[in-house]
Amino acid sequence: MSTTYDFTGKVAFVTGAASGIGRTTALAFARAGAQVAIVDRSAGALEETARLITADGGQVLALTCDVTSEEDVQQAVERTFEQFGRLDAAFNNAGVEQPVKPLAELTKNHWDRVLGVSLTGVFLCARAQVRQMLRQSGGGAIVNTSSGAGVKGFPAQAAYTAAKHGVIGFTRSAALDYAADNIRVNAVCPGIIDTEMIRRFGDDRPGGREGLIADEPVGRLGKPEEIASAVLWLCSDDAAFTTGTALVVDGGQTV
Repeated sequence: MSTTYDFTGKVAFVTGAASGIGRTTALAFARAGAQVAIVDRSAGALEETARLITADGGQVLALTCDVTSEEDVQQAVERTFEQFGRLDAAFNNAGVEQPVKPLAELTKNHWDRVLGVSLTGVFLCARAQVRQMLRQSGGGAIVNTSSGAGVKGFPAQAAYTAAKHGVIGFTRSAALDYAADNIRVNAVCPGIIDTEMIRRFGDDRPGGREGLIADEPVGRLGKPEEIASAVLWLCSDDAAFTTGTALVVDGGQTV
């Protein structure tokens, strides 16, 4: 990232931090001086993220957590406060992909899994984070991961599109609830980013990786670092007048 942010003395909380955009953003927060709580249900991969942060000189707390569990989420936020004493920034990034299937072939289990992680998980995390931020001085900033599928429809992606549209609606409402408390709530909408999840998705659709690249007007996939940069900006003082927005970072895919 070319822009340098200073999060010294701040505490960040990142879900879905075991890989991809979440891992890259956790590393970016740590490099900017934040103490970082990293959250994921994949304990082994999460420990690798923690190792990378520690090797870079950062301070990290690794928390194995299922974001669909109210108890797990509450405990994760409480442990973050116990370890670091506050919570200033949160990136609710945990999500799962949907199999490439039209509506008639979509099972309730597919629907429940995608909505549970990608929408209910955002609700549970943001609610716990806001409660903590209200108990402390200074407010805070929350960024929720939506998608290009949060601003337009895609075929064979009914559950994923519903979840990501829901994240934007949830974000806008929560932003209005807490604007007067100096708690900003925004969403980031990544396009097709070169991550493990997108590689799995590409394997499951006609055209594979080349087809995904063809969907991007800029002629390439996005980089996790490009999303991390957007998230850090949204959590920084530079974005102090920005709340309730859905920031699309997608190489023109949804234009």
